[in-house]
Amino acid sequence: MHQPVVGFSKFSKEDKIDWVAQNYTKDPKNAKILLERYWNSDSKVQKVHDEFIENTLSNYYLPFAVAPNFLIDGNLHVLPMVIEESSVVAAAGKAAKFWLDRGGFKTTIVGTEKVGQVHFFYTGQKEKLQSFFLDIKNELIENVSDITQSMRKRGGGISSIELRDKTGELANYYQLHCTFETLDAMGANFINSCLEEFAKTLERQAAAQGIEIEVTMSILSNYVPNCLVRAEASCSMEQLNIDGVSGQEFSKKFINAIAIAKSDPHRAVTHNKGVMNGVDALVLATGNDFRAVEAGVHAYASKDGSYSSLTHAEIRGDQFRFWIELPLALGTVGGLTSLHPMVKLALEILQKPSAEQLMRIVAVAGLAQNFAALRSLVTTGIQKGHMKMHLMNLLNQMGASELEKKELITYFKDKTVNNAAVKEALQNIKKG
Repeated sequence: MHQPVVGFSKFSKEDKIDWVAQNYTKDPKNAKILLERYWNSDSKVQKVHDEFIENTLSNYYLPFAVAPNFLIDGNLHVLPMVIEESSVVAAAGKAAKFWLDRGGFKTTIVGTEKVGQVHFFYTGQKEKLQSFFLDIKNELIENVSDITQSMRKRGGGISSIELRDKTGELANYYQLHCTFETLDAMGANFINSCLEEFAKTLERQAAAQGIEIEVTMSILSNYVPNCLVRAEASCSMEQLNIDGVSGQEFSKKFINAIAIAKSDPHRAVTHNKGVMNGVDALVLATGNDFRAVEAGVHAYASKDGSYSSLTHAEIRGDQFRFWIELPLALGTVGGLTSLHPMVKLALEILQKPSAEQLMRIVAVAGLAQNFAALRSLVTTGIQKGHMKMHLMNLLNQMGASELEKKELITYFKDKTVNNAAVKEALQNIKKG
C-alpha cells in the first residue's frame, strides 16, 4: 500500500523522479530513463521549463507544425500549430490552399472588452447598497491607480464598474461587474490585482458606514462575449465546385450540415470540437491559455439558451458565405510569451502580431478547420482523409519497420485504412 510523502516539493528533481519511479511504476529503471530522455539537453532551456510549474519531472512533447498559405486580410501567413491529432494540420493547410485562390479570409474585431467580478452577499435594502456603491465608485478606481498606471499610459485600463443585483439567481448575491482593456496582454494578473483591491475598498468602506457586506471572492471571468472576433470566407457558387460535386449541391449539403449542428447538441459538440482543433493548436503554440479559451468559447456557443454551432453559412444571390464569431481573450506579451523559446518562435513566425491580430488569425484557424471537416463530411466522408493520416500512427503502434512502412503507405494509397486492414497487410508482408 502506498504511503503519503512529506515535503515532496522540496525534493531535488532527481529525488522526485526516483521516488515516483520506485513507488508508482512497474519498471523504475526504464521509467527513470524515459523521464531523463525527455529533458532538454540545454540546461538553461531545461531550467526555464522546470520553473513553469511545481514538481517538474521532465517534459511532455507535442509536435510543433506549421500550416502555410493562409491569406488573411490580404496578408499571407504561416500558422504554427501544436497538436497530436492526425490530419488536423493537413486539413488546415488544405482549407488554406482552397481559399487562397478565392480571396482568402476576412476578419473583423467586434470588441476587446474583458471581464472581472467581485462576488459578495448583502442582506440589507437594495436602495441603500446602490447609494453606497455610487458614493465609493470613484474611490474604487482611485485606489488601483498604481496598478493601472502603466496600462493607462498605453491606452488601456478599467472601462467600467457596475453594481449588479443577482438576487434573482441566488439569495442576497450581488457583484461588482468590471470591464477592462488590457491591450496586448491577456491581462489575468492585472485584472485580478484590480479586483482584489476593489474588494478591499468595498469591505473597508462598508465597515466604516455600518453596512454588512460579505465578499466571497474576486476573480476575472473567462467568459468574454464582448472580446469578439469575426472571420469569414466567401466565393461564387461556380468556384465552389469541389470533389466532383457542383457548387449548388455542395453548398446545399454544407449549409444543411451547419443547420444540423445548430439544432442538435450531440452534433454541435463534435462540430465545435473540430473548430477548436484549429483554435487550440494555435493558442497552444503561442503560449496562451487554451483551457480558458475552450471554456469561454463553449459558453458562447450556448449564449442563446442551447448549445449550438459556432459557424454559420448562407447563399446570397450567387455568393456562398461562411463565417464564425469567437470570444478570444489572448495575449502576445507577458506570461509564456517572453519565457518559452518555442512560443517566441511561434510569434516570430506569425510576424509578431498584436493581441488583436492574433485574435484574427486564431479565428481563421478555427473557421478553416471547420471548413475542412465539413467538406470531407458532405463529400468523401471524414474517414478517408483522416485514416490516411492515421496510417503512420497505426504502423508505429504495430512495430512496422521503415521498409514495411514505405511499402504499406504505397499499398494503402487507393484502399480503405482501418486497424484490421493495416494489421492484416502488415502480417502478410512479414510472412513474405
